[in-house]
Amino acid sequence: MDFSFNESQTAVAELARKIFQTRVTPQSLKATEAQPERIDRALWSELASVGLLATALPESAGGSGYGLLELCALLEEAGASLAPVPLWSTLLVGAMPVAEFGTDAQRARLLPGVASGDTLLTAGLSEAANDDPMQPATTARRAGDAWVLRGVKECVPMATASARILVAARTGADACGVFLVDPHAQGVTLERQVVTTGEAHHRLVLDDVTVEASDVLGDPLRGADVLAWLLPRALVGLCAHELGIVEHVLRLTASYTTGRTQFERPIATFQAVSQRMGDAYIDVESIRLATWQAAWRLSQGLPASSAVAIAKFFAAEAGHRVVYAAQHLHGGMGFDVDYPLYRYYLRSKQNEITLGSASTHLAALGAELAR
Repeated sequence: MDFSFNESQTAVAELARKIFQTRVTPQSLKATEAQPERIDRALWSELASVGLLATALPESAGGSGYGLLELCALLEEAGASLAPVPLWSTLLVGAMPVAEFGTDAQRARLLPGVASGDTLLTAGLSEAANDDPMQPATTARRAGDAWVLRGVKECVPMATASARILVAARTGADACGVFLVDPHAQGVTLERQVVTTGEAHHRLVLDDVTVEASDVLGDPLRGADVLAWLLPRALVGLCAHELGIVEHVLRLTASYTTGRTQFERPIATFQAVSQRMGDAYIDVESIRLATWQAAWRLSQGLPASSAVAIAKFFAAEAGHRVVYAAQHLHGGMGFDVDYPLYRYYLRSKQNEITLGSASTHLAALGAELAR
């Protein structure tokens, strides 16, 4: 297999890397973390100005016409720098479904603003005590041409800053729909939740929220088709982001262990340290291969459910091992909040549990093999 990037994918990755390495520093991260919304708006605007926010949008909406592979290349670079911008929530789980399933009016209303950096989008994919986003407990009942939604979604990223939140809700005994909910609509309550990284997510409470027909995404009785398309891509996007994190952590740890000396020799030359680093390298490469295999299969329209489950399993399980080993090998420095490693550890842990832990996806893979 040849996993080499083509010209467009290489260009996206190189441009993103150049911007992130220049603009994202420990000082800029601290400044962004002190803000309530925790978005580096200047960086977001710069990404828009060079066309990176348009990476996976159709040309008709002012996009570049690229696809999932280019977007994953962008997310990998964002993970490597911990860029505090909502690429996953806005571009992948927000804009891509609108581009794929939205009406011409919906695309025209939302996507040009995404490309220009003026519009944020997000999705509420998680519910309490519900591991299957394909089976939402949130409900929607028809009211003339509109729909009325009731339910609760947990840990919605960038909820208050977004123009619309994609929400899946049951529209019948065996049917569901996907709706573009205005976070400021009557009946919507957003309760702040602080996640592992300290970012502000929100609990979205829908109390008889009216959604007009113009904000229904696709067929309201066939929302399962939208979710079946969206969820694998959302998972692979998380894997790509995690890949950027663990690769950077590996480099950071290699640099530290070669520079740190004990008994007049670098600790990297100690057998236990070198073996631990070797194991971490194998884990990083496992995540890389599994992620790009799943992303490529999705981009080609091939069956990818098992590949996606494997990718998320490795991103969660092996990703945890890499950042855990890095903290051990750094000793006390690994817990110093003025040293960059702790931010990577926290973000990796959040990626690990978002949309299902390693055990969740291992069970899904086992069930698929049994069938």
